[in-house]
Amino acid sequence: MAPLMRCLPLAVAIGIVAGCQGDETISAYGAADKTWQLTELGNAPFNPQATLSFPAPGQISGQGPCNSFTASQDVPYPWFRAGPIASTRMACPDMAAETAFFTALSEATLSEVLGNTLILSNDDGVLLVFRSDG
Repeated sequence: MAPLMRCLPLAVAIGIVAGCQGDETISAYGAADKTWQLTELGNAPFNPQATLSFPAPGQISGQGPCNSFTASQDVPYPWFRAGPIASTRMACPDMAAETAFFTALSEATLSEVLGNTLILSNDDGVLLVFRSDG
């Protein structure tokens, strides 16, 4: 067998594995390149300002009512998992709302992007509803 023919199966296998290394997170399914505004938390309107964005595959960031934050997110869509949330530590009058936001974000296990609506939920139901302008 010619040397090229012996190497062909290996090259095909490497190509298949490399092709599977693309972004399979929510970023690749309509969530990237948008700033998502939190509109509902636990089926109730959320009035303090809070945002979520996906600046790069496997990363989330945003602004809570008081502090900016970042976390990893590396499970394939439609699954969702916010890795350890790291945030600044400024106090403000909306600390309870921020704690509720970060708690719900860390409890979310499923995601759904429907145009300009992003829904994060778990087995117990919808936790967070976000909207974007773009």
